[in-house]
Amino acid sequence: MKLTKLLTTAAVATGLFAGAAQADDMRIALVVKALGIGFFEAAAKGAEEAAGELGGVEIIYTGPTDTTAEGQIEVINSLIAQNVDAIAISANDTDALVPTLKKAMDRGITVISWDSGVADDGRQAHLNPSSNALIGNMIIKLAADHLPEGGDVAVLSATTTSTNQNIWIEEMTKVMGNYPGINVVGTVYGDDLADKSYREATGLMQSYPDLDAIIAPTSVGIVAAAQAVADAGKIGQVNVTGLGLPSEMAGAIESGASQSFAIWNPIDLGYSATMLAYQLATEAAKAEPGAEIAIGRMGTITLDETNSAAMADPFVYDSSNIDAFKDIF
Repeated sequence: MKLTKLLTTAAVATGLFAGAAQADDMRIALVVKALGIGFFEAAAKGAEEAAGELGGVEIIYTGPTDTTAEGQIEVINSLIAQNVDAIAISANDTDALVPTLKKAMDRGITVISWDSGVADDGRQAHLNPSSNALIGNMIIKLAADHLPEGGDVAVLSATTTSTNQNIWIEEMTKVMGNYPGINVVGTVYGDDLADKSYREATGLMQSYPDLDAIIAPTSVGIVAAAQAVADAGKIGQVNVTGLGLPSEMAGAIESGASQSFAIWNPIDLGYSATMLAYQLATEAAKAEPGAEIAIGRMGTITLDETNSAAMADPFVYDSSNIDAFKDIF
C-alpha cells in the first residue's frame, strides 16, 4: 500500500507530493472539507484499507485548511494538473464546485462525491453515508427521546452551504409532526470550526434560557456544543445530541452533557467511497440509475435516479456501548 499523502492546500498547489506514483498506480484523491477533522482522518484510514485490498492504488488524502468552496477549488485544480485518476470529494458547497469538477471529468478524471454531495452535473455518482430521511429522523428522535413532555431544541450546523447538513435538517423538518411538543427555536452555523461552534452554542443558551437540547449534525459542532454546555454549568438541563465520533464524544457521554448521539463508521465510509471511485475509474461499473456496484466488504450499493446510493443506517451510541467504540474511531 502506498503511503497516504497528507497535503495542505499550499502543498497541493505547488505540486509538492511526497513521492511520485509508479506508472501502474491508480491515484485516487480523497478530498475532504478541511484537514484536521477527526471524522475525515478516520475516513482516510478506510480509504487506505480499500487501497490495500485492491492493490496498485495510491490514496492522496487532501483538502483545504478551512471549510470553504474556494479552498476546495484550489485543491481540485491542482489535482487536475497532477492528472489523478479519480477524485472522491466531500463538498463544502453543492454548486460552487461544479465547474471545476466538470473540468476534471472533461480531462478523463472520474469524479464522485461522498458524505456531502455536489450537484448532479459535477460528479458521476454520490455516496451518502446513510439515507437522508433516516438521518433527518434520527437527529430529532435523539433529542425527543429524552424530552417525553416536549421542549425547545436548537440546531448547530456546519456551514450554510454544507449539502449534507442542509438536507438532513430539511428531512428533520418533514417529520417534526411525529414528535409533538418538540419546538425548533433556531438554527445557527459554526462553520465546522471548534471555536465558532462553541460560541454559537453558548449564544443559543443565552438567547433561549429554557433551551432543552442542542442538535449538532456535525462531528465538530457536537463536541464544541457539549463543552459549551459543561462550561455553562447546564449539564442535565441542556442535552447535546446529533452526529459525532465515539472517540471524541466519550467524555460528553460520561459527564452527562450528551445522553446519546449517532454516526455511521467513517472508516467504512472512506473505504466505500474508494471502492466506488475505483469501480468507476476502471470501468468495472457504470454510473447509471439502477446500477448495482460492489464495494468490497460493505457489500453492494444500488444507484438511484440521481446516481446516488446510501451506505448504511446510522448507529446510536450512549453510555451502554460507548466504551466498546471510543478507542476505534
